[in-house]
Amino acid sequence: MAKRNLNDLLAFVTVAREGSFTRAAAILGVTQSALSQAIKALEARLDIRLLTRTTRSVSPTTAGERLLHAIGHRFDEIEAELDAITELRDKPAGSVRITCGDHVLRTVLLPKLVPLMRAYPDIRIEFDVNYGFRDIVADRFDAGVRLGESIDQDMIAMPITPALRMAAVAAPSYFAEHAPPKKPQDLTGHNGINIRLPTRGGLYVWEFEKKGRALNVRVDGQGIFNTSPAIVDAALAGLGIAFLPEEEFSPHLAQGRLIRVLEDWCPPFPGYHLYYPSRRQPSPAFTLVMEALRLR
Repeated sequence: MAKRNLNDLLAFVTVAREGSFTRAAAILGVTQSALSQAIKALEARLDIRLLTRTTRSVSPTTAGERLLHAIGHRFDEIEAELDAITELRDKPAGSVRITCGDHVLRTVLLPKLVPLMRAYPDIRIEFDVNYGFRDIVADRFDAGVRLGESIDQDMIAMPITPALRMAAVAAPSYFAEHAPPKKPQDLTGHNGINIRLPTRGGLYVWEFEKKGRALNVRVDGQGIFNTSPAIVDAALAGLGIAFLPEEEFSPHLAQGRLIRVLEDWCPPFPGYHLYYPSRRQPSPAFTLVMEALRLR
């Protein structure tokens, strides 16, 4: 029986998963032209169309979906086994992909993982900054970082920060012109600096709690952002009141550039967790990442 070259199958799986020849070519390290030729050759050999191409997207046909479902996980298993055997090396090697927010990346992940990367130069870590709830299985991430209360139950979750608290803050210049709110309901008369959550499409509703009483407030305002650093900058500029985990404002609160209000309405909640699929066996490289991030 003639042996088959599996490169065109890997090319197909990558294009089908990414929905883009451009992204797939970048992942595989080949030109888009070479990738297109590989797919055409595979379709000619099988005498069936596997991908539907438009000017904006690429998606599998019915036959393509069947082939992707049949062989896609096989390549994942091969990749996982190749990562696993690196434990037999003097120093582990391999790639780890993590999706996270930019603040936790700067304040937690990088400070703890840069020393690891220096100690193990053959370990490569890819950070995907994203505020949406990425499907880490479908998008082939090794792990994600989220607040503990928002993680699916079928995931293994490991705390990497202590409990957090939310904070409502504004610049002294803003409160010089507006009376500070004394209760959450007073926020309706203020200019709120809002964040739009990509997974829900709507604006985040500010959540407060005091003595077991929960209260949600929708705060209107002129500024709407989709990243927390921009919200901090807007608050420092005096645009209005911002509402984020307190650690995002910590240096500015300590130096008086921001003033906190409604602190007694902001109880602790579970902090950031590293999470990954319960059915996935961690590679040696990922095991080292977990140990570096483990809360002590």
